[in-house]
Amino acid sequence: MRFRYLNEFVKPGQILFAGSSLMEQFPIQEFIADFDLPLTIYNRGVGGFTTSEMLACMQDCVYALRPAYIFINIGTNDLNDPACTPDVLHNRYRTILSGIREHLPQAKLFLLAYYPVNPEVAAAGMKEVLKVRNNDCICRANEMVKELAAEVGAAYIDANDDIKDEKGQLKAEYTVEGMHMYANGYKAVLDRLLPHLLTLK
Repeated sequence: MRFRYLNEFVKPGQILFAGSSLMEQFPIQEFIADFDLPLTIYNRGVGGFTTSEMLACMQDCVYALRPAYIFINIGTNDLNDPACTPDVLHNRYRTILSGIREHLPQAKLFLLAYYPVNPEVAAAGMKEVLKVRNNDCICRANEMVKELAAEVGAAYIDANDDIKDEKGQLKAEYTVEGMHMYANGYKAVLDRLLPHLLTLK
């Protein structure tokens, strides 16, 4: 696993961002440079990760870092698979959270709502994916994430009002190809994260 060597240099008790490409591509270091946060943020997002793939890599992506605070965005790639039912996604996500509670019982969890998509500006290769991973599906999945957050005592952070247009789609100016975001989209998400990040010590 690509993080195994890097984890040897990690300081425990810090902040961890974990999940798929939507977390991996978050330019958090650039955004927080001027905020003088007392804690370091480590990013262990992996492009293409599903919940099952994250489950297989929990040691390298989560446990080994021994973080005090964990921000998670995982599961949207599961939505690309029509065979992945809401129950399947729910059970895998719950297993991830249960593992964290078992290995890192003192860690505080923050679960991010899945971001909307925009099929109207989707790149050619993305159009079929967004027929399955559509905003109705994402809204239902977010209800599941919100319920899981309440179940495990995690904070639920929903930044979607700041990044969606009047149709409820990801704003065209924020998206690369209908799904992933440019830095300006992440800046809107950051504004929802900062009230949490600035209180951590």
